[in-house]
Amino acid sequence: MLIEHRGRRPVVPESAYVAPTAVLCGAVVLGERSRVLHGAVLTAEDGEVRVGSDVVVMENALVRGRAGHPAVIGDAVLVGPHAHVNGATLEDEVFVATGACVFPGAVASTGSELRIHSVLHVNSVLPPGTVLPIGWIAAGAPRARLFAPGEHDELWQVQEALDFPGTVYGIPRGTSMREVMARQAAFYGAHRDDVTLDGGPA
Repeated sequence: MLIEHRGRRPVVPESAYVAPTAVLCGAVVLGERSRVLHGAVLTAEDGEVRVGSDVVVMENALVRGRAGHPAVIGDAVLVGPHAHVNGATLEDEVFVATGACVFPGAVASTGSELRIHSVLHVNSVLPPGTVLPIGWIAAGAPRARLFAPGEHDELWQVQEALDFPGTVYGIPRGTSMREVMARQAAFYGAHRDDVTLDGGPA
């Protein structure tokens, strides 16, 4: 399904393929020979999603672009099933395995590999060619440190300064969940005005 959002429509070249059950919403631009498989969602909320050539976004993956953090995917990238790429940059030849998460402001540099259920935290940079092991977390910039599951105290020493709530929600840490969700509900309410490319309501 192709959807106009905030007055912007997806751009899909003839050489690309988008599965009938995939969703491209808003300012999404696909590169040549890109493939978006069943159930995948590429949504440009108030920013952009830009996808390079020879990219495969597999089943049920989510790629989300935002105003301050567009989702930018280079050439020859694989985004695996159930992966989550939110306002992040994946440079050329990056492999994002099943269930991996890449958060706003993060960069997975050229040739890096995020294995199953790994996490690249907000505002963190995974150096070129780095392998992030299964279930591990990378956090920090200009060069992320790798943390094994269970290293919560060590991770927090790096993670706190990365400002997840400020980066993702634009609010200070400690803001009530009621306020966070009121803001989120208002933000995503913009989808009430979406229009499918055939002219009907989304």
